[in-house]
Amino acid sequence: MFSKEEAVKLRKEFWTSFGKSFPRKWLLYNTKIKGFSFKFVADKKKAMVCLDIEHPDEIASELLYDQMISLKVLLETEIPNVIFNDAYELESGKIVKRIYVPLDDKFSIHNKNTWRNCYEFYVDIMPKFELFFYEYEDFINQAI
Repeated sequence: MFSKEEAVKLRKEFWTSFGKSFPRKWLLYNTKIKGFSFKFVADKKKAMVCLDIEHPDEIASELLYDQMISLKVLLETEIPNVIFNDAYELESGKIVKRIYVPLDDKFSIHNKNTWRNCYEFYVDIMPKFELFFYEYEDFINQAI
């Protein structure tokens, strides 16, 4: 399909276009909780908004995930289609605890016709995740 260079260029264009279309400072890694970060994911087959828990101390990861589980009903009120997975396998093979919302529509980072819908999905879902985090940050922080 695409050469490695073309794929890299498309990926860079995707993220640059997103940043220019929706200039905003996202929370992402700035949660001030080690191993607790929000992410945008986009690849050849899917897009999603994620909260990844990957603390270097496995016990701390478990405690953070348990805190989020205790808030699950509240989070589902804000984001009904949120998925909790305590053993999500990344492409690298690494296992993380991931709480995420997938884009339901067809998406490929290699298809520019799907980008706009993905961007709108990101801008709809991520602020809900961020607001939830800010509201319950102190409670989440109690885990570790």
